[in-house]
Amino acid sequence: MYLLGVTYNLCWSHQQLSTNQQQISPAMASGLTDHLWSIVELLTYKVVPEPWHEPKKRGRKRIKPLPDPNQSKRPRGRPRLRPLPDPNQPKRPRGRPRKVILSSSTV
Repeated sequence: MYLLGVTYNLCWSHQQLSTNQQQISPAMASGLTDHLWSIVELLTYKVVPEPWHEPKKRGRKRIKPLPDPNQSKRPRGRPRLRPLPDPNQPKRPRGRPRKVILSSSTV
C-alpha cells in the first residue's frame, strides 16, 4: 500500500492537475517536488533515518520495589485441608454405584 501511494503521488501525472503543456503530479501541485519521478528514482532514493531517542517512561512511579527473583514466592489460593492422595493406591470409582442383584431367584 505504501509503494502504491508513493507512486500515485510522485510518479503519475493526473489529468485534473495537468495543463496542455505540463504533466503535474499531486506532489508537484503541493510543492513537494519539481518534476515527475521515475520508478527507478523512487526505489533508489535514500532516506536518512532519524536518530534514536530513548522513549519517555510512562505511568506512575512504583511505590513498592520489584520483588527479588531469587526469593521464593508465597503460596496462592486456599490452603489444602486434606493431604494429597497416595499415587500407589487405586483410585476410588466415580459416579453412581452399580446395581447389585440380591438373589437370583425372583418370580
